[in-house]
Order: sequence, then C-alpha cells, then structure tokens
Amino acid sequence: MTAFSVVVGAVGACVMWAAPTVQAAAGQPVPVTAYTQRSEPGDWVGQGATSAYRAPAADIRVEGDATYATMVVETPDVSWRVEMQAPAGDTLTPGVFRNAERAPGPSGRAPGLAVSGDGRACNIVHGQYTINQIDTDRTGAITLLDASYVQRCEDPDAPALRGTVKYRALPLSFSYASEPGEYVGQGRSQTFTGGTAVFHLDGTPDGIIDYRVSGLRQNWGALVAAPAGESLEPGRTYQADRMGEDGAATLDVSGLGGCNHSNGEFTVQKLATDGSGQITGLALTFVQHCEGAEPALRGTIHHYA
Repeated sequence: MTAFSVVVGAVGACVMWAAPTVQAAAGQPVPVTAYTQRSEPGDWVGQGATSAYRAPAADIRVEGDATYATMVVETPDVSWRVEMQAPAGDTLTPGVFRNAERAPGPSGRAPGLAVSGDGRACNIVHGQYTINQIDTDRTGAITLLDASYVQRCEDPDAPALRGTVKYRALPLSFSYASEPGEYVGQGRSQTFTGGTAVFHLDGTPDGIIDYRVSGLRQNWGALVAAPAGESLEPGRTYQADRMGEDGAATLDVSGLGGCNHSNGEFTVQKLATDGSGQITGLALTFVQHCEGAEPALRGTIHHYA
C-alpha cells in the first residue's frame, strides 16, 4: 500500500513533499488559495483591522522559491505582501521559524519576515512564522504553500499582526478534545498541524484505514472501516465499535491510552482516492467512548481534505 506522509523538517533540511492530486467532485477536497490577517489595536501595518481574501475574487499568487517565498494579494483597493526568508543556507520546510528579523537580509542565522501593505511596513521586525505545507516544481518555483505568521513592528512587545497564507493548499490537521474522566485523551485537548507533526494515511474505502499522527510528544492512531461488505461514503454517519462487530463500523482511536472495548460513531465528510483505489484524502469527525463509560473523546481528522 502507498502511504502519504508529511515530513516535519528541522530547519536546514531540504525535504519537500506534495499533497495528492484529486479531482473536484461531491465530497472530495478542493485546494484553497486564500489570505487572512488580524491586526491588534495599535499595530502599524494592519491598523487594527481584520481582513480576508480568497481567490479568484482577489488576485493571489506566490513568487520565489523555498529559500525566499512571497505571497502577493491584490484587489482594486489594496495590495499586501508576505515575505518569508529561510535562514542563510537553509530552505523553508515544515516547522516553526522563530526570532524572525525583517526580510530581506536577516543577520546571522535568523529567518526573515516582512508583511506590508497599503503603503505601510515595519522598519524593524520581531516575529515568527510556521510552515505547515510547502512544495516546489522542478524549476524550484513554489506550487503549494500553507503557512502562518506573527509580526510585531519596531518592538518585541508591540501589538501584533497575525496572518495565514494558503496557496493551492488542502487542510492537514488532527485535533481531539477529551472530556474529564475519558481514558484515551486523559481529559486533554490538542491540535496538530504540519508545522508540529508527521501524518500517515493508508488504506482503501472498502478496507481498514490506518491513520497516524506523531508530534508534540504524543503519538495517536485511528483504525477506521465501514461495516463488513461496505465501503466508506462521504456524507454518511456510521455507528461503530472497536472490532466492527454485529454490522457496526470499526473505530479504534488510541493516544495517551487505548480502549479494550469501545463504542461510538464517525462521520465521513470528504473522501478522495487515487487511480489504484488507495485513499489520499479524508475529512472525518468521531466520538468514542471507552469501556462503555460516559465521558467521550471527540476528534477531527483533516488529511488533505
């Protein structure tokens, strides 16, 4: 079977990867190109405003390569630029780039960041950015980018400008919320993204789907399957137990602990496969109860969907 994984690169690694190619259809994922920003009161660049732009209503493009990426957002009324520069000798890979200075030309080993627009920019930048997904073509041009940033002008305690950058990106995340007394999640909540975790998805809609997440000092796994003789279908909610017995679907989520017996349900929101029938995209929500207990573990899977 073919597994699609997101490799979290330490700063300095040169690993790139691509989201799987899917065709737009009912229930299947469609790449998103969008930019959002939220400016705190007193922030010079954003002027305390919140803005959101999405292609094709806005002209959004990404220029550069994996050493220096620039997103340009243009409308008839305003233009924004988000520049992210890797430290000297390194490339932009999934991970968190802290202590960013103004791009271009950060000093020493610092990464670079510069967000400007409507005639306003910082002279001195204090910030950081997170790369969740990035891919380039054979020429080095960026073909996919999913990132977020925090920028403060002139002073490290200045009001912040925060933003998200998505260029031909598909969602990639896992989140869970465990109620008090629930065993697998130990009453905790957490969200994992491409900047902090490695993801794995394998299987077919008519068999067992193996989903795994590793990051933030935690390892999670989920085994999911339709009832015997059926295939998973987008838009359908399945009643499930750990072993998929008596006509039920299979759901077995483990993390900080695991269940001997469990029951619950999951809803398939989106599903995509490649030409061989291997699953390449999955959006799913689930609720699981361990050992018949009332406290629930709730979670959401977005793997390129």
